[in-house]
Amino acid sequence: MNDTRPNIIFIMSDDHAAHAMSCYDSRINQTPNLDRIANEGTRFDNCFCTNSICAPSRATILTGLYNHINGVKTLRDSLDNRITTFPSLLQKDGYQTSIIGKWHLGHGPENDPAGFDHWSIFPGQGSYFNPTFIENGVEKKVNGYVTDVVTDLSIDWMNGRDRERPFLLLCHHKAPHRHWLVDEKHAHLYEDTDIPEPPTFDDDYSNRSKAAAAARMTIERDMNEKDYKVPLPAGLTERELKSWKYQRYIKDYLRCIASIDDNVGRILDYLDDEGLTDNTIVIYTSDQGFFLGEHGWYDKRFMYEESLRMPFIVRYPKEIKPGSTVPQIAVNVDFAPTLLDYAGAPVPEEMQGYSLRPLLNGETTGNWRTAMYYRYWMHLAQHNVCAHYGIRTDRYKLIYYYGEALGATGAIDESWTPEWELFDLECDPMELNNVHADSAYSDIVKQLHEQLESLRREIQDLD
Repeated sequence: MNDTRPNIIFIMSDDHAAHAMSCYDSRINQTPNLDRIANEGTRFDNCFCTNSICAPSRATILTGLYNHINGVKTLRDSLDNRITTFPSLLQKDGYQTSIIGKWHLGHGPENDPAGFDHWSIFPGQGSYFNPTFIENGVEKKVNGYVTDVVTDLSIDWMNGRDRERPFLLLCHHKAPHRHWLVDEKHAHLYEDTDIPEPPTFDDDYSNRSKAAAAARMTIERDMNEKDYKVPLPAGLTERELKSWKYQRYIKDYLRCIASIDDNVGRILDYLDDEGLTDNTIVIYTSDQGFFLGEHGWYDKRFMYEESLRMPFIVRYPKEIKPGSTVPQIAVNVDFAPTLLDYAGAPVPEEMQGYSLRPLLNGETTGNWRTAMYYRYWMHLAQHNVCAHYGIRTDRYKLIYYYGEALGATGAIDESWTPEWELFDLECDPMELNNVHADSAYSDIVKQLHEQLESLRREIQDLD
């Protein structure tokens, strides 16, 4: 008798900001195949990561644990493959499991993917063209453009599956990670178009903590020739040159996304052709957000909205109402419990997230979380971004730049004076006005400080 549990396809890109998807009302591009998932399923409007860099976010997604628990706090950390993950639990419960594409959680006997019947992953970040894979421990090179190749290998694996059993496929794309290299098909997309600059493009970082001004990820100052790929044009003013760099960056970024969108369409078409659509959960997300010129920046890391927010769209025709949206706060620590729930597998007590299934089914549970916790650990290690943690509610965001470097001593950086930021997202959605010292917010400040400490105790981040 066939196993009727749902198949699960989890498609994740790298650094794809939600505001570069037309189902999230993008001002700058169209993503018709991604929109199809949202239109035929649910779009989460407030899904956030707990740490906006690649390896920590991926570890949280797999384990359902915050980074201080799963041990992957920075890009230097690897995931101990003895730790419980949702794929390992599904494998034990009879699912066929596979991961294809980006892993970025270490290599070797203690860190290679575990809990997968088949794994074919990039060494490190992977390459845009003719990528090398480590497939079940053996290196191989595959000719082609990386987004096409990951999709080809994913479809090949599905073709060879046991059709009597449900499957889990993690399809993890490299794109649109910096530095952006584009396939021939999309090389001339947007060629005759100027992409609109965001309203905060010329942010001067006034009335913020010094962390914003200190960051070294500005389009104007910090991008280099690997990003724009041709010599700088002569005769432009500084402001004109900044706009020129932005156009070079954003067009290549969006071209990489166009390839992802095409290949998501290939997966959706495959499910239709195989008669798998109705019984397959399809998820599209990214490991974090990304600055697309907001505050004059590229990259991520900050707890500001563009970096913090993740796209998260889910289609499952058997349960999820088409064209629905979820306004409640979801966090990447919730993904593992959610998928275990759908598969009918027990959720381990130690997992720190919650199943999103009730929200996906349109239930308005009264005891859902009212705030989420964020922590970035890599003090000044990359792009000169200060270590910080904070809390986001439906209206407010409190951030503490504490200035503590990881290391043998965990010493406070004496050159860095800890600072607080508070943003009223209802009045200031672009996060330009720090009101932490504003007496009108004194009661809110007190309440949020207490809520932050309570949340830290709850998730056991007590250092």
